[in-house]
Parts: sequence; structure tokens; C-alpha cells
Amino acid sequence: MGWVDNRALPEFNHDNPAVREYIMRVGEYWIRQGIDGWRLDVPYEVETEGFWREFRDRIKAINPEAYIVGEIWTEAVQWLDGTQFDGVMNYPFTSATLAFAAGERVRMDLVEPPHYFPYPALDAEGYASKINHLLQLYPWDIQLTQLNLLSSHDVARALSVVGEDEASLVLATLLLFTYPGAPSIYYGDEVGLPGELDPDSRRTFPHKKDWNQALLKLHKELIYLRHHHPALRTGRYEVVHAADQTYVFARTLD
Repeated sequence: MGWVDNRALPEFNHDNPAVREYIMRVGEYWIRQGIDGWRLDVPYEVETEGFWREFRDRIKAINPEAYIVGEIWTEAVQWLDGTQFDGVMNYPFTSATLAFAAGERVRMDLVEPPHYFPYPALDAEGYASKINHLLQLYPWDIQLTQLNLLSSHDVARALSVVGEDEASLVLATLLLFTYPGAPSIYYGDEVGLPGELDPDSRRTFPHKKDWNQALLKLHKELIYLRHHHPALRTGRYEVVHAADQTYVFARTLD
């Protein structure tokens, strides 16, 4: 037997010292080979006390800049105490942003099965409330290392979620790139790749003739802005005004 009955994914006894050491050495080996960090799948299923603390200590001893991100879908205060993960997959940001950007256009058949809740529709005031709550959850240095996303292999692609309404996707992408943390682009989103629930969300990358060039241009422009304006990377985030469908925020540095 294996994880979710998949024999290719054996379940380990993390309480066994030899097993624990084996996994630690796997983590260290690939860091020494030059990878930039680890994205840890369902890490909450490892219940052995101190396991991820030791993992972090050993990885950071080799490369203090290595990025360790956990696949935690919910609020993650217990995982982001500075002793385990640098960040988590920030699905609460995803859900709030899609609920605001797309509102009633969100396809419920695509968002009810996964547990990330980009519904009900939010107005600007509701979105501001969600964002302010998120910003109060963690210390600022943790906010800056959160993995922010609109799509992933586990949920339907954002373009399909918003009913292929391009304006909704553009707004969500703008909010993604201007929010504190690390914006994550799921391959193909930048060229307008649709995709419904897994496995359809894992489509192959489209041929260049099928790229949405306007959407690709937008992504390049937003990446340029982040690179050239430090405030968009590390500046404070403040909601200035939120009413009806108008949402105004500021990113500021001294």
C-alpha cells in the first residue's frame, strides 16, 4: 500500500530514526546539487515531532538562501513561526483575489470540489477585509516569502475559473504581481491556457500560434515593474480606499 493507495508513493515511518535520516540526506543531496529549495507536498501529514524543524536546519546549513515552501492550503500560523517553512502556498490570497476580480463569473462547478473557496463574490470592501486579515496573520518578513498564486495543478486554471473572462484574469494578475510575496505563475497561464479540474489543469504548453500575446505582454510588463520598483517587492501594503467595485492600495518604502 502507498499514499492514497498509490503503490508508487510508499508511505514512510518518519518516527524511525533510519527513515528520518534517509529523508534528511535526500533533502541535503539535491541542495548540494544546486537546486534552489524545496516545495513540500502535504507536509502536515508528517506528524513526527520536530521533523520539519530538523529538515530546515539541515537545508539552511548548506544554503541559507534555500527556499522552503509548504503546501498548506489554509491559514498557516503554526507552520510559519520561523523554524519550519519560509512560506506556504497562499491559497487564501488566491480565493479572495478571484472572488473579487471575477465575482459572479466564477464557475462554481470548478471551485466547489477543491477546498480553496474563491466564492462568494466579493466587493472591494469585502476584498479589503480579506487582505487586511491576511496581512495581520504573519510577521512582515513571512509575508514577503509567501508563494502567491492564481492557478496550480490541484485546482482549475484561473482562466477557466473566471469563465474565460479575460478582464477578470487581467485584474487578478495585476493584484498578484503587486501583492507582497513571491508571485507564482503556473506554466501556461501567461499565454492564456485554460484548463478545468485535474487532470485537465495539467495540459501541455500550447503552440506559439495559440498564445494570447496581449496576456503575455501584460505579464512581461508586470515583471518589469516589480524588477524596477523596489516598493513592489518589499514596500509596505496599505489599503487606501475600498467601496463598491473600487479598490485602491499603496505600496510604499521610506
